[in-house]
Amino acid sequence: MRIKLLHESGGLRTFAVVLDTGDEAIACLEAFARDEAIGGAQMTAVGAFRTAHIAYFDWESKAYQPIPIDEQVEVAALVGDIAIGPDGAPSVHAHVVLGRRDGSARAGHLMRGDVRPTLEVIVTESPLHLCKVRNAETGLALIRL
Repeated sequence: MRIKLLHESGGLRTFAVVLDTGDEAIACLEAFARDEAIGGAQMTAVGAFRTAHIAYFDWESKAYQPIPIDEQVEVAALVGDIAIGPDGAPSVHAHVVLGRRDGSARAGHLMRGDVRPTLEVIVTESPLHLCKVRNAETGLALIRL
């Protein structure tokens, strides 16, 4: 993982975070957020994964339903945020659209993405931190404003 601070002004920082083959996307982004003390940010990315694990949150069961992706895919879009989780550590929340060889796509909550050859992430920090609180109805940690 390579990181470059692109801009800083008035409590706002923008970073480029570039992951390489073999990096795992969520683990790297969580490490980056811890190291840079990111408490509130939005992020976008493009790149590719060798394999990925995405999920769909099933409202009735209040559980994520796994969707394994065991093929090379393009990260056509990754959007997400970083907030302080209930445990006090930065929490990465990302959704992806993954393009397959035939042009079809799979999409969902990103649980894991094994990068190959790159994932280029732009992280824009907010001057205020966002905090997640466990929601009793869903069991999910959701941002509370």
